[in-house]
Amino acid sequence: MRRIYLDHAATTPVDKEVVEEMLPYFTKYYGNPSSLHSFGEKAHEALDKAREQVAEILKAKNNEILFTSGGTEADNLAIKGIAYRNKDKRGSKGYNIITSTIEHPAVLETCKHLEKQGYKIKYLPVDKYGVVKLDELENSVSKDTFLISVMFANNEIGTIQPIEEIGKIASENNIVFHTDAVQAIGKIPIDVK
Repeated sequence: MRRIYLDHAATTPVDKEVVEEMLPYFTKYYGNPSSLHSFGEKAHEALDKAREQVAEILKAKNNEILFTSGGTEADNLAIKGIAYRNKDKRGSKGYNIITSTIEHPAVLETCKHLEKQGYKIKYLPVDKYGVVKLDELENSVSKDTFLISVMFANNEIGTIQPIEEIGKIASENNIVFHTDAVQAIGKIPIDVK
């Protein structure tokens, strides 16, 4: 029986070229990149090279790249970090965090967790195409809003959000903008500037 795998948006087999590139770091250069010995230095060099490559793809600066174990950890780190930095705004009248109803569970569950801690979260509905309504986003912003989190490309329905416009709304209101771009990487050009 021939098997067909149709869930590449969630997980894919590792490309043979990637395995070949990574194999030396699993078998030969496996040092801690924070160590000063030769194994550590080799691992540190590889980490720096990877950081440069990712920064180039995203049109970011090297020092803006932080590696995590994956998208869920990255979303949690970003959202909770920004929320805890703004904990004085908990319990305010306006929304603290604005997100959409169709976010990945990594974002939605983190927001639900923060709600239990007293943060006010606005879950924006989307139109029939799965796109965030920009006028509703603008109307939800207040002086108490410190974060807007909307995914770049939806992993289930494929919607691509108007990220530049959302980023502009955030910037004009001095609000941090976070986007889960996991599903966009390698499929859509990304420029974080």
